[in-house]
Amino acid sequence: MYKSDNKLQSSFLDFNQPMGLHMNSENRWIKMADMIPWDVFEKKYKHLFKSKTGNVAKPLRMALGALIIQTRFQFSDRELVQQITENPYLQYFIGLPGYQETPPFDASTLVLFRKRISAKMLMEANEYLLEENKPDKKEDDNDHHNPPSGNGSGDPGKTDESKNKGTLIIDATCAPVYIRYPQDVSLLNEAREKLEEMILWFHKAYGVVLPRRDCKAARKQYLGFAKSKKHSAKQIRKALKKQLSYVRRNIGYLESFMSAGFAPRQKDIPTILTIFKLYEQQKYMYDNKVHRVENRIVSISQPWIRPIVRGKVKAPVEFGAKLDLSIDAEGYARIENISFDAYNESACLQDAVNAYYERSGYYPERVLADQIYRTRDNRSFCQKHGIRLSGPKLGRPGRETTKTDKQTEYQDNTDRIEVERRFSLTKRCYGMGRIVTRLEDTQLTSIALSVFVANIIRMQQRILSALFY
Repeated sequence: MYKSDNKLQSSFLDFNQPMGLHMNSENRWIKMADMIPWDVFEKKYKHLFKSKTGNVAKPLRMALGALIIQTRFQFSDRELVQQITENPYLQYFIGLPGYQETPPFDASTLVLFRKRISAKMLMEANEYLLEENKPDKKEDDNDHHNPPSGNGSGDPGKTDESKNKGTLIIDATCAPVYIRYPQDVSLLNEAREKLEEMILWFHKAYGVVLPRRDCKAARKQYLGFAKSKKHSAKQIRKALKKQLSYVRRNIGYLESFMSAGFAPRQKDIPTILTIFKLYEQQKYMYDNKVHRVENRIVSISQPWIRPIVRGKVKAPVEFGAKLDLSIDAEGYARIENISFDAYNESACLQDAVNAYYERSGYYPERVLADQIYRTRDNRSFCQKHGIRLSGPKLGRPGRETTKTDKQTEYQDNTDRIEVERRFSLTKRCYGMGRIVTRLEDTQLTSIALSVFVANIIRMQQRILSALFY
């Protein structure tokens, strides 16, 4: 159940300060709280709660504010609760009516906050916040009523080239998840250990005969392989064969138990299905002597994670969600596409350009992207709408390349660094470099929070700098 709390403070003057506590009204958290439209976000948030009975949920400002603080400082859940309890400015930011010495919520409640505030909600909130803080919002509103077009009909496919404005920068990256590096032998060993625990539970819960499992021998064989410094191809195949045999035998035990009418625990069912699929993939790769398989499982506890081939020197392959990030002329970021499955990012360029047109009323003057986006379809699409796509032309370089063309190409490459700078910022400072949440939805929420908080901090800095100058 959700209920709007009228007792929450709406301004700094409403915050109940204990006797002797003096708070600065120019504090960054007070300024940031006044900048975020909490009431608008709360109207959509309360629709998530269909029931009118049960415990009253925490307000949106407390939930989203706590997640913003956590993303900004990269606190753990328990450390975040302690910091909010000790800091009155953070208590004001999450909407408490006054300073209190008791924790406003428990650390485990943050998991519910991340589940309820999805990545889609954060992307919509990010779009609304950027739209409301545009410097030329009034001009854009007039342009939306009269969209630029060649024939005055409002057809986006017939836009006049002279009406194109601004720059759109787009690139793709991966938000790696904090998991152990997946090796086939270690994955099979983990699956074997989990199956042994389930077999032991069946024995204790239903009184079935405990079958032979060879736990000590299997563990000894795995440690002998893992502790060796170098592994030859023959040693790897030998270790894989042994672990596959143990997993196959344990799977047979579970199938016999379930066919006899004994049901596993509800929490073990997803793990069992994941292990069954993992065994099929590993058996296929072992029999066919290949190292690739479709939808390869790299984590038993998080089976939705896929390997993303990045081709970087430091990390050729990363494990996490892949996303396309776009940067507008003001330097604010938007997530154009996000998925745990690998995809070709060139397919996102046209959608990003169309989204730019929907929110501004005109197409960008230029699109800055790397080589993988410069396909023939994307080139013809940009040429049709009068957009200059960065990069050299197709074909062999000709002699007619002038000094101006070289300077333009150099300037495009220089301006495109902004998206790389944003990748570095969100990964170093806002947690996108290592996603530590363990659920699929909460991992996407953490990624969207990184972009959302980075935009808020940038927006606050620009407002403060404008006031200063």
